[in-house]
Amino acid sequence: MSEGARYGFIGLGVMGEPICRNMLTKSGAPFTVHDLNPDPVARLAAKGARAAVSIAEVAAAADTIFLSLPGGPQVEAVIAGPGGLLERGRAGQTVVDTSTAPVGLTRDLAAKLAEKGIRFADAPVARTRQAAEDGTLSIMVGADEALFAEIAPMLRHAASDVTLCGAVGCGQVVKILNNMVLFETVVALSEALALGEAAGVERRHLFETLSKGSADSFALRNHGLKAMIPDLFPTGAFPTDYALKDVSYALDLARETGFEVPGAALAEARMKAAQAAGHGKAYFPVLARVIGRKDGA
Repeated sequence: MSEGARYGFIGLGVMGEPICRNMLTKSGAPFTVHDLNPDPVARLAAKGARAAVSIAEVAAAADTIFLSLPGGPQVEAVIAGPGGLLERGRAGQTVVDTSTAPVGLTRDLAAKLAEKGIRFADAPVARTRQAAEDGTLSIMVGADEALFAEIAPMLRHAASDVTLCGAVGCGQVVKILNNMVLFETVVALSEALALGEAAGVERRHLFETLSKGSADSFALRNHGLKAMIPDLFPTGAFPTDYALKDVSYALDLARETGFEVPGAALAEARMKAAQAAGHGKAYFPVLARVIGRKDGA
C-alpha cells in the first residue's frame, strides 16, 4: 500500500460492502465510496468513508479504484460509459475489478484504460457471503507482477488467499472455471439427492455419509448440507440469475477457445429450469428442486 494513497470503491452490494468495509477498517486508508443504493454508502460513511454521489467524484478523489459490480454490462458501463472511468479518470490511476466479468471484455477494457495511462487488474473473488464478511475470501488476480505487488496488501484485508494467476484476464479465467466446477458439482449433488431419496435413503444421512468419503467437497458441505438438505434457498445470497450469468461466461470462454463443455451446458440447463420455475432470485442450489421432476416445479 503506497504511503498517502487514496482509495475509491464503486459497487457496495452483497460482496462489495463487506469487502470495502474490511479494507477501510483494517487499513485505515481514506476511501471514497459510491453505490446506487444509499444505504451501504451511509453505513460505510459511518465507519469513516467519504460518500460520493457519482463515479466522477470517486475518480477525482482516488488513486486506486476498486469495483464490485453484478457483471460485465455494469463493469463496462462504469468504465467505458458516459461519465465513467475512461472519461473521468487520469493517467497514473489504477482500477481493480473484483467483479466477475467476461475475459474478452476484461482485456478490452484494460487495453482502453492503458491507452489513457490507467493501470488495470482483474481480481474476482470466490467463496461465500460469510467469507466476505469475515475477510476470508479467495481473490484471483490478473495483472503484471509489479502491479500485483502494489495491490495485494489491500486485497489481503478482504481475503485469506490472494493469488496472481497471470496477466490481465487470467484472474477472470480462474474465477469463471472455479464457478463452472462448483455449478457442475451442485448439479451432481442434486442428482445424487434425487436418486438417493427415490431409493429410500434419508437425505441428510446420504449427504453426511458422502462427506466422509471421496465424494466430499466444499459444495457438499456448504451448498449441499446447509441449503439443499434443509431445502432453504434465501434471496440475498448468490441467486440463480447471477449463477446463470457466470456459467454463460464459461460457455463463452469454451466457444472462444474451441472446446465443448457439456457439463457446464447441463448446469446452465438446470439453472434455466429453476429460473423458469420462478426461482431466479433464490440461492442457486435451488436447482435441486427441478432435478428429476418432469413438470419442472
